[in-house]
Amino acid sequence: MTEVREHLLAGIAVREWPHPDPRYLALVVHGYGEHAGRYDELAGVLTDHGAAVYGPDHAGHGRSAGDRVVIEDFEDVVTDVHRVADLARAAHPGLPLVMIGHSMGGLIAARYAQRHGAELSALVLSGPVIGVWELPGRLLALDEIPDAPISPAALSRDPAVGAAYVADPLVWHGPMKRPTLEAFVRALETVAEGGDVGALPLLWLHGDDDRLVPMPGSRVGVERLGGGRATERIFAGARHEVFHETDRAAVFAEVIRFLDGVLPG
Repeated sequence: MTEVREHLLAGIAVREWPHPDPRYLALVVHGYGEHAGRYDELAGVLTDHGAAVYGPDHAGHGRSAGDRVVIEDFEDVVTDVHRVADLARAAHPGLPLVMIGHSMGGLIAARYAQRHGAELSALVLSGPVIGVWELPGRLLALDEIPDAPISPAALSRDPAVGAAYVADPLVWHGPMKRPTLEAFVRALETVAEGGDVGALPLLWLHGDDDRLVPMPGSRVGVERLGGGRATERIFAGARHEVFHETDRAAVFAEVIRFLDGVLPG
């Protein structure tokens, strides 16, 4: 695989998985507490398919600046991601842009599509935090946010994924922060009220054993965002991170099949 390049945009660290002659651009939007570097395998699949791939570490995440996992307003994160899209387009003018958002990144990508959908050729959401997600409200009702990190077993049936997650120094292993939880609540409402994405092709991927972001709650948001036109692929037995699951080859194949059907040429 081609060597990864690093960029820095106003404190936001950006990974680029380059392609010598790309036919489209892919922007990978990671989830809460993690970083873009966890998506090397997905990026390799996409570069093999002809994409130049970019992935920012959100503010307060990974190698980016900011208080750890503190997001005051998701609108600011969408603006950061838009800067990364501008970076990609400046390097490769005129190419279609695909956005792939996982979990919290699905919330960010959904809002991006509402704000900048005309710039996208396709949207892929994996275990997205949209629709009904009860966790922020439950935690905000407590006087103190419990110091209960995400269970690695909830991510994937592959024990190596959990072990790598626990050992990763760029992953946040502490409690969720109250400002971020409050921002989640506001962003969920904003996306719910923000309208659908029209004719933008939308692929929804989810594991039916996802206990972090339960599938039924996401379905509410996906159906609203896609206007009933989204393509869905639900993976039996899969947990939260379908791109890191034991059957991830099938997940990657669905993404490639979808992109083949919606990208020009």
